[in-house]
Amino acid sequence: MLSVHHLYKSYGIQTVLQDITFNISTGDKISLVGPNGCGKTTLMRILAGLENADSGKVSQTFPGLRVGYLAQGFELPLDATIRSTLNLSTVDEAALEAEIASLAGALTASPADSALQARYDSVLAKLSSLDIHPESVLAPLGLDSLDPETLVGQLSGGQKTRLLLARILLAEPHLLLLDEPTNHLDIAMLEWLEGWTQRFKGGVLVVSHDRAFLDNTVSTIFEIDPRTHQLKAYPGNYSDYAAQKAREFEQQQQAYIDQQQQISQLRAAANHIRSMTKMKKGGKADSGDKFAKGFFGNRATKRVAGRAKNIEARIQHILEEEKIDKPRADWQVKLDFGSPRHQSRDIFSAQNLSIGYTPETPLLEQLDLYVGPGQKIVLTGENGSGKTTLLRTIAGKLPPLGGMLKLGAAVKLGYMTQEQESLSPDLTPLESLQAVAPFNETEARHFLHYLLFSGDDPLRPNHSLSYGERARLQLGLLIAQGCNFLLLDEPINHLDIASRSRFEQALRQFEGAVLAVVHDRYFIERFAEIVWVVEGNRLKML
Repeated sequence: MLSVHHLYKSYGIQTVLQDITFNISTGDKISLVGPNGCGKTTLMRILAGLENADSGKVSQTFPGLRVGYLAQGFELPLDATIRSTLNLSTVDEAALEAEIASLAGALTASPADSALQARYDSVLAKLSSLDIHPESVLAPLGLDSLDPETLVGQLSGGQKTRLLLARILLAEPHLLLLDEPTNHLDIAMLEWLEGWTQRFKGGVLVVSHDRAFLDNTVSTIFEIDPRTHQLKAYPGNYSDYAAQKAREFEQQQQAYIDQQQQISQLRAAANHIRSMTKMKKGGKADSGDKFAKGFFGNRATKRVAGRAKNIEARIQHILEEEKIDKPRADWQVKLDFGSPRHQSRDIFSAQNLSIGYTPETPLLEQLDLYVGPGQKIVLTGENGSGKTTLLRTIAGKLPPLGGMLKLGAAVKLGYMTQEQESLSPDLTPLESLQAVAPFNETEARHFLHYLLFSGDDPLRPNHSLSYGERARLQLGLLIAQGCNFLLLDEPINHLDIASRSRFEQALRQFEGAVLAVVHDRYFIERFAEIVWVVEGNRLKML
């Protein structure tokens, strides 16, 4: 379907992709993995024809290939409607058939006219789409109940993602390029997307940090190495890939240890030989021992010195030509929340709480909730069911519709929003950190280094950061403020897989309380002590 040969891409002096070569065939289910900022999205945009490589070639090997590309983030105009986004307006089928007949005649006369061919393909695709019943796609995605005139800006994050998926699927693509399709999807939608992907007969290249999704859908992993900027293929799903990476690390670690021992032994031998030649020059070996005198004769001394030089040359060759670098743990965020500065006996409580935007139609009601010291709670449920509204109410961003809620006297609350609007776009990471913590520039840079902001990264404006970088910065700001109750709304959506694992570990070590909206099933299994599930307009405790 698609053939990629020797792609190179850089931005200024920064290499992003180097000598990337691979093929995607019909039926392939492939995941593209690597740390945030390693070039995954850049590669996807090149494959989708939205960006050019510096060199190399992307060839379509499937006639009339239709590519469906789901971009990371929300790029739809907020004032667009569901109807206009999905092109659900009435189309004159007879007019399209007449235009196709006209274009076919023109192509017969001018078969090499690429513009005519492109127009013919476009009109043919539009006519073919008339045979598709939108309900067959909208219903499983939970969009069939929405008014077609609903504005995109009124949709939740999960609804926006599903709308973009629906638009792509209605075009009946042969090849899917999906950049973070699982972000903002609830568990029911994740399972639906898994099943759909498994049944899809075309090719799929997906960037996702949802490990359960990758285990259940893909059969090959493409990894972009952030150090070499090259791509390496691993057979199997994500768990298979993780096991292979662990074996590679162990093998490289053992090879490094063996080489270090070899170098140490060679240096010891060279030093021993050098010390013997010094004994002769200093006269210390001339003790009347005939054997010693014979051994340390001039010729023998030169031979011994030559042996020492040969050993040292061997050491130099190993260091320059055969050196095995000390293996480093895979790319990951180094987070350490430490102990919160203040603990409170009661973190949060609510009685008969109702939340929402209008008293007549509360999203959730009759909630009796309690969060104790150090509790780790996950809040889950369908998109649009009121999870974000509950967090906003607890954080004081929305007034409750009824009932009462109370935060403990010593609680310092940290709130991480879903769409990262709390970050000031014109500030830099350095300025953002210094605005909330008493760090000088050296201390702030050191802190940001542990969040993988190095070089000039702390000086870039926040609006230029990737989604993953913004997520890391938001987490870091909470850490620096010493919060002891964290409200996290989809905190790991834009973190790469290794960073998700490290974040899970850090949150488990965090001694404060956490209430997190999460749909990552791996995360829930490893982190949650209690699960709150939205069912209807109530919460069920698991």
